Amino acid sequence: MKRLLLLAALAWPVCASAQNNTPPQDILMHPEHRRWGERSPDRYHAAFETSRGRFVIEVHRAWSPHGADRFYNLVRNGYYDDARFHRVLPSYIVQWGIHGDPRINRIWRDRKIPDDSVPQLNSNTRGFIGFAMTGPNDRATQVYINLRDNSRNDGQGLVPFGRVIEGMTVVDSLYSGYGPNSGDGVRQGKQRPLEEGGNPYLQQHFPRLDYITRARIVPLPSRS
Repeated sequence: MKRLLLLAALAWPVCASAQNNTPPQDILMHPEHRRWGERSPDRYHAAFETSRGRFVIEVHRAWSPHGADRFYNLVRNGYYDDARFHRVLPSYIVQWGIHGDPRINRIWRDRKIPDDSVPQLNSNTRGFIGFAMTGPNDRATQVYINLRDNSRNDGQGLVPFGRVIEGMTVVDSLYSGYGPNSGDGVRQGKQRPLEEGGNPYLQQHFPRLDYITRARIVPLPSRS
């Protein structure tokens, strides 16, 4: 009897976690965990609470299946919480996705997703969001929102997977006073200090950057 009680006690946390769909506390340190491989809904909303206010992104999986799945899992597992908007260029884009913890950056830097083979259904115009990349099969965790018509980037693997449907004025208001200095130069490898220093580095050198307080998948509004 004692052995059965012991086994039941040991099994309880696992069962409770499964029933509540609660990720383990160190989920960000384990990209091999099954929670990172879940298929996203065909359409979903991701809400971002930031130091400037709230904005909401609507994602369509048909536009970019691999991108939609990765973004869904990053948001729901808390990867973007406390992330800085490290690259804000008013005439171009807003970019984020470098984690505040350097240990997590080291783990996720090379966790790439393959390019999507579906036809590009949307252009990189104002309000559309996609994964940043520097070459084929290079998308990982960093994303960008177009602040203007950047359709010249179409056909280069920069494939939108969603668009801002609420709070674009919040996106426009994100602090841009550092210009390209805080996060530009991806192709030249100038982001390494950000990745290795995390939020302490950004707080020391770029303290006015805006940031995400919380990002979550939220229910779709009911249709009347």
